[in-house]
Amino acid sequence: MIFKGVREGRPYPDHGLSARAWAKIPPRQFRLDELTTVTTVLALDKLLSEDSTFYGDLFSHVVRWQGNLYLEDGLHRAVRSALRNRHIIHARMLDLDALELDPAAESVEDELDTAELPSPGRAPTPPTTPGAHRRSARSTGWTLPPNSAAAPDR
Repeated sequence: MIFKGVREGRPYPDHGLSARAWAKIPPRQFRLDELTTVTTVLALDKLLSEDSTFYGDLFSHVVRWQGNLYLEDGLHRAVRSALRNRHIIHARMLDLDALELDPAAESVEDELDTAELPSPGRAPTPPTTPGAHRRSARSTGWTLPPNSAAAPDR
């Protein structure tokens, strides 16, 4: 079996999270057999389309509710991965179990602490350590960890 389960509809409350709020959640890896889909319909044209994520989020959306992981968006990407014999997908996860759902809040987005989430864009370049290899300021080459300069040479 590809997924843990398949169900029609979301068992969790409507979170009303916007695409902008989803984009602030960093992606991570999930095993397909840990996920329960909330969609039973698979459209063959979307499954076979090369540009199915052209206008949407590159990553799937997963919601944790009462200890279960639900694949809210990205069913076609997940099935495509399974057909390629990949059992892991990268997805953004909204953990409703970790949030105190306040009935007075207009949406879950109001309760998210987005200040702790990394903002989209390029990460700042770490300062170079003496002896570290850097080809240029825009290089993606490796550098020594910050605390390794204090470690004695062996």
